[in-house]
Amino acid sequence: MLFAFVCKDKPGHLNVRMETRPAHLEHLNKLNVEGTLKMAGPFMDAEGKPNGSLVVVDAENIEVAKTIADADPYTKAGLFESVEIKPFNWVFNNPEA
Repeated sequence: MLFAFVCKDKPGHLNVRMETRPAHLEHLNKLNVEGTLKMAGPFMDAEGKPNGSLVVVDAENIEVAKTIADADPYTKAGLFESVEIKPFNWVFNNPEA
């Protein structure tokens, strides 16, 4: 089942995002190689700077999805003000459909 992580950065934490980005990308690359990651990318503010993330993973259940979200270096670094994990049904432009 697919789960979407809707992550909102804490205000004033762009430096945390940039410092942690290499470890975050390594984490996502590992998930991608495993076939767990389906898509990911940052939300952008009006100035074009990242201020959150959208990550979609394939996980057995919401508990496994939460474990994946908790393992993200951005989460461990305290970047996010909130992380909402929601079941996701990828209907349009799903390359696996």
